[in-house]
Amino acid sequence: MQSALLRQPAAVPGWYAQHAAIELRSTAAVEFIDITDRLQAVVARSGISCGVLHLQTRHTTTGIVVNEHEPLLLEDMRELLDRVAPAGQRYRHDDLSRRTVNLVPNERRNGHAHGQALVLRASESLHVVNGALWLGGGSACSSWSSTGRSAAKWERC
Repeated sequence: MQSALLRQPAAVPGWYAQHAAIELRSTAAVEFIDITDRLQAVVARSGISCGVLHLQTRHTTTGIVVNEHEPLLLEDMRELLDRVAPAGQRYRHDDLSRRTVNLVPNERRNGHAHGQALVLRASESLHVVNGALWLGGGSACSSWSSTGRSAAKWERC
C-alpha cells in the first residue's frame, strides 16, 4: 500500500489529507470482498481521530457496498445484480466487431458487469469517530467485483 501525506496551506491550520491505494484481487466471477479491516487499518495509520474517509474505485466493473457482510445476504445481492443485468444477455458493448473505443488486448465480454455496476456506488464517504470507522451494527464495507479473476485498485483520499 502506498501513502503520501498532503499538507494544506497554513491558511487552514490543522487540516490535512492522506492518500492510500489498496489493491484487491478477485478470485471468482462475482465476488464481495470485505475491506472493512483494511480501511480501519488505513484510518489507524493516519492518526485521524475525527474526520471522513473517502474511498473510490477506479475500475468500471467494481463497486462499493456498505451493508452487512453476511453470506445469505451476499447471495441475495448477487442474484439481484444478475436480475438487473444477466451475464447471458446480449450487450452491444460485447460486440467487438462493432466496438471501436476502449479496447484492450484480450478484451473480455463484460457488458453485464458494467450494467450491474450502474446500480452500485463508485465512491463512498465514511465517518471516522474516535479513530474508528463509524459504521452501524453489523455493517461492513465491501468491494464488489464482477470482473472475474482480476485485480482492482482501490484508492482513497
